[in-house]
Amino acid sequence: MAALNPNLSILDPELLKTPFEVGTNWHVLTGAACTGKTTLLTLLSNQGYPVLAESARIYFDREFARGQTLQQIRADDRRLQYNIAALQMEYEAGLDPGTVTFLDRGLPDSLPFLRLSGADPNQLLGNCFHYRYRSVFLLERLPTRRDQALGPEDEAASAFLDEWLERDYTALGYRVVRVPVIPPQERLDFILQAVSR
Repeated sequence: MAALNPNLSILDPELLKTPFEVGTNWHVLTGAACTGKTTLLTLLSNQGYPVLAESARIYFDREFARGQTLQQIRADDRRLQYNIAALQMEYEAGLDPGTVTFLDRGLPDSLPFLRLSGADPNQLLGNCFHYRYRSVFLLERLPTRRDQALGPEDEAASAFLDEWLERDYTALGYRVVRVPVIPPQERLDFILQAVSR
């Protein structure tokens, strides 16, 4: 992870006053690598809930299918992060705001990833006010190692993401609910009970 420019940590206080345009029934599952988001999304899908897969994973799979190598995809990390954010915006625009849907990351997830790439998160901040999510769940990290290099893998980057995902969503006005490390079915019950409240 490159040294973080402290100026990139600050979200523009004027932009943070932007009103949300559309309220939704969407619930975001977020967290650093190896938090169990995919497992939970699979369980939710098996129960009949609509889910939106992680845009970064879809982007990488699409580029691999085009013959790109991991090194080629990650050659320009800033551009990569903006491309992933653009894909997230495209997918969110295709969702029904009134339907209960679970998302593997929301658009504000791009803010700390942009910081990691050395880009200014404020360039994307205004877009984060188009849709307001119903709830945001931040999954605690599991004691496992990641087997794919789609994003930052080292301990420092994971700790950074864990901290800044919570800080950024909170700055945007969300109450972030931390999901503890418990068996997957218990995590599912925890989330569904929180959603029902």
